[in-house]
Amino acid sequence: MRTLGKWMGRLLLLLVLAMAAFFIFAPGYVEKSRNAVADHDPFVVGPEAQSLHDSLIVGDWHADTLLWKRDPLKRASRGQVDLPRLQDGNVAVQVFTAVTKSPAGQNYEENSADAQDNITLLAIGQLWPVATWESLYERALFQAQRLHDAAAESDGQLRVVTSRAELDQLLDDRAAGQQVIGGLLGVEGAHPLEGDFDKLQGLQDAGYRVIGLQHFFDNALGGSLHGSGNKGLTDFGREVVAAIQERNLVLDVAHSSPQVVRDVLAMTDMPFIVSHTGIHSNCPVKRNFQDDLMREIAATGGVIGIGYWADVTCDDSPLGVAKTIRAAVDVVGEDHVSLGSDFDGSVATGFDTAELAALTQALMAQDLTDVQIRKVMGDNMIRVLRARLN
Repeated sequence: MRTLGKWMGRLLLLLVLAMAAFFIFAPGYVEKSRNAVADHDPFVVGPEAQSLHDSLIVGDWHADTLLWKRDPLKRASRGQVDLPRLQDGNVAVQVFTAVTKSPAGQNYEENSADAQDNITLLAIGQLWPVATWESLYERALFQAQRLHDAAAESDGQLRVVTSRAELDQLLDDRAAGQQVIGGLLGVEGAHPLEGDFDKLQGLQDAGYRVIGLQHFFDNALGGSLHGSGNKGLTDFGREVVAAIQERNLVLDVAHSSPQVVRDVLAMTDMPFIVSHTGIHSNCPVKRNFQDDLMREIAATGGVIGIGYWADVTCDDSPLGVAKTIRAAVDVVGEDHVSLGSDFDGSVATGFDTAELAALTQALMAQDLTDVQIRKVMGDNMIRVLRARLN
């Protein structure tokens, strides 16, 4: 019996060590495999491009950094965004988007809302609060708190922006030489509302200002671009969209079905966005809306955020992304194109946020003027934010 007890003790110790190793090492391993940056030689950025880049207001509509277990204030050897790399890339405004549900077998064609959820396992593996293990709403609140905590610990280098006045102050301070970055909160799909309209106020109170309607599956608000059929807005979805307009939030249709987009166009009078995408005529895949629909979105005064990954650009190099931006300018006009990297969104990219000067160099090689580059790299985003935020 004593020998058996000894072996049981050893097995228990091994089990504890195995579990500890899982919780310590597995999250980082998963992220490193999901958010890879291609190996490459240093990009050549000429002095003219670097000088222009240093003078830009750079803004990005979409990064999922808050999903992963690492300190966003410290330079990391994995992933694509953190505060030091945002500073290296001269980013002024970064939208940090909360991912709260992701179906197993996720793909661009069709996903079931009833599929096993990958974020549940990630929440448990990263030791998120127990309340987040079952509640999508709590997952959104937790990720928002991560950004607020990071800002509080950043010695003034990171601010959470929730209003037009805070945005303008941030830009004034940067113009005066302060190296401060503004972080806005967005939610990727409004399923954290969990069918409860009152939770929209809870998300607002937590700081959310950019509201995506869908992600990779149909939800209580309506159809996803990757859901079952081309479903439009539900009555609940219409109620939420009307509230987004009334409350001066920013509406994002990046993963919505074409019919949802048409329903939004028919019922609203506000600029809205596609936060991270490509241009169909440049890269003809389902993930990219048809050009005609993109032009209708642009006609609201909204913008199309161009992503940096190959599934939407067909080429994730700086030149490939620049060609997509060139195509977007040709399709919707220079006033309606922005950046929407999808950094840290389980996508492989050809560069990270520290290397954004290489994109400016590539845009110059695509014969965009300095004025066009300024608009695309940030000015168009700032215009929409000023138009929508209180």
